[in-house]
Amino acid sequence: MPKPKPKRQDIDLLQGTWSVTSLEMNGQATPAEILESARMVVAGNRFTSLGMGAEYQGVLELDATTSPRQCTMKFDAGPEKGNTNLGIYELDGDSWRICLATHGAVRPASFDSRSGDGFALETLTRGERAPATEKSRAARPAKEPAASGGSGPVTEMEGEWTLVSATMDGKPMEQSLVKWVKRASQGNQSTVTAGPQVMLKVEFTCDLSQSPKAIDYLNLAGSNKGKTQLGIYERDGDVLKYCIAPPGGARPAEFESVPGDGRTLTVWKRA
Repeated sequence: MPKPKPKRQDIDLLQGTWSVTSLEMNGQATPAEILESARMVVAGNRFTSLGMGAEYQGVLELDATTSPRQCTMKFDAGPEKGNTNLGIYELDGDSWRICLATHGAVRPASFDSRSGDGFALETLTRGERAPATEKSRAARPAKEPAASGGSGPVTEMEGEWTLVSATMDGKPMEQSLVKWVKRASQGNQSTVTAGPQVMLKVEFTCDLSQSPKAIDYLNLAGSNKGKTQLGIYERDGDVLKYCIAPPGGARPAEFESVPGDGRTLTVWKRA
């Protein structure tokens, strides 16, 4: 009698390209337009995450003997290089679900993401996402900001930065979350990420003749897509500071954020 074929391991079943169909971070859903090109490619025991504002690479370790099954993602390239994220996963045919701790040493116990927990709940479907149809393209605004790599001359914000502190509408961000936020600027575009989530993607223009220096954001993704935000910034060596008004708000005159003003005050250090 022929020998039965050995049962395929989960890592074998995950080989190939997976499109990200939904993503929640700290209990908040990521807008669908940000996920249009988001995907994960698994080759052997390596993963590459693409289309989320940056490219992440690393080693994927699975343990199918636990309940729920456990995954560990060890990043060795990209903004998360050197970090390890603990998670759980389930695999059902062409659907793959992951709940990942974007920081810390506590592995999620269930497929859930809530405000402040730092967990990312992600659902992926096998294969490349179908391209947008003509009907969906026609439904988009006629004038849509480009989402390609930055263009224009290099600015003093060029390169990668790590967050030092952040205050939003007068409320400071928890320091346990601050260290996971990165900023990458190329030409006239900036992308801010927290773990796998894109927090901000903008095209910007600066006016160096003003004091403090003025900066205007044009949002390229998210709930504020297509909207403009006015702000100020200053750079002192390897430290960069921004104060940005909410969409429709007046340009700040000082680097401060108090309850009710809707402003975001951030301080960054060159990576």
